[in-house]
Amino acid sequence: MFGRKKVAALLAEFLGTATLTLLILSVQRSQLGLQYFVALGAGIALTLLTFAFVEYSGGFFNPAITLGLWTARKLSSVAAVAYIIAQMVGALAARGLYSYFANTHLSAVGGTFKVRILIAEAVGTFVFSFIYSATIYKKYNSQTRAAFAGFAYTLGILLASSAAIGLLNPAVALGINAWVWGTYVLGPVVGAIIGINLYTLVFAEPAEAKVNFSKSSTFSLVKPTKKTTATKKKTTTKKK
Repeated sequence: MFGRKKVAALLAEFLGTATLTLLILSVQRSQLGLQYFVALGAGIALTLLTFAFVEYSGGFFNPAITLGLWTARKLSSVAAVAYIIAQMVGALAARGLYSYFANTHLSAVGGTFKVRILIAEAVGTFVFSFIYSATIYKKYNSQTRAAFAGFAYTLGILLASSAAIGLLNPAVALGINAWVWGTYVLGPVVGAIIGINLYTLVFAEPAEAKVNFSKSSTFSLVKPTKKTTATKKKTTTKKK
């Protein structure tokens, strides 16, 4: 069943995705709705949210990143599905909260399917997910990882913004009412899968590439590692 750590992990993904979506909505639909300010605000938000929640869930807040890690066999199917559900619900909660605050109904902003939008979202997410993967495999501390994740997200949004809204996140697309399957959903998923798997297969060290995040104590939808368990037993023995 769900223990405290698993609840904390899912709640972290819910709150993180909701906060990120609400921030993007607030900036995007304000007088400062230029893509530069959206990218900067989203990057800062992701930095702070990753720093706050990385030790509980991994700090993904993005179904595309979650699916990318799952295809690279770094997350179990159960963890991936649970995270995606939490992320989607968080985005919908942010959408409802913003509509309440602004006292208005959110109009659709996704437009229709265009190949250039699909490619733009895929390229932006590829850059973001590739750098994001590096922060994970290099085992940076939470501060460094959070900073690079934020910078990478800002860069990815700016790269995609020449042809698209620059969301790089299907959950955010749902939250801001830009849910277009062929562009703002498929684009980020394709980009994340390519970016994460490319780094895993080509650039990650062999020992690092074998790590399964679902069995790591960093991601709390799992049991402690054997090493942690052994350490606890050793400590108990010494006390006796």
